[in-house]
Amino acid sequence: MASFHGTKEERQDIIQNVLLPGAYHKDRSWDVLVTTYEVCLLEKFALLKIAWNFLIIDEAHRIKNENSLLSQIIRIYNTKCRLLITGTPLQNNLHELWALLNFLLPDVFSDPELFETYSNAVGDEKQDIIKQLHAVLRPFMLRRLKSDVVQDLPPKKELTVFCKLTREQIVTYKAVLRNNVEVLNGTS
Repeated sequence: MASFHGTKEERQDIIQNVLLPGAYHKDRSWDVLVTTYEVCLLEKFALLKIAWNFLIIDEAHRIKNENSLLSQIIRIYNTKCRLLITGTPLQNNLHELWALLNFLLPDVFSDPELFETYSNAVGDEKQDIIKQLHAVLRPFMLRRLKSDVVQDLPPKKELTVFCKLTREQIVTYKAVLRNNVEVLNGTS
């Protein structure tokens, strides 16, 4: 397993000495690469050079908008298989479901306009479509539940702590109440 993070210099060292040499040899020193979304964005050109067997995305809700930079970049990685992991419930938003399905099966779910025609459905018909889409997603998505992870989780407690405003907060608060735009813009 290789961990890919660190400063720019540390990442360049990993790219030159671990990732790229290992990407083209059977006897590479790593089978799994663990990294962050931020590193995926920063080092996209190095990661695009590797033919991946699997791409596993944790916190899958981060790619439900196919127009986000992260979503666009991970969609162009050369992968054989893709899997999503999430602790966030799937929503009943057809476009977001399409975005996840498009990431997983881009050849099957390639046309967002065709998919949008389903959004004209109403009532039970729409719910049936959503259930079918959830069923299609199920084999490609692992869903973590708190109850599955921690069995002895105590009930949530909410605590409200009151504290005094700082001088800057008082000035801003009063400016908002008085609609004093000059103070809010910092021009007075």
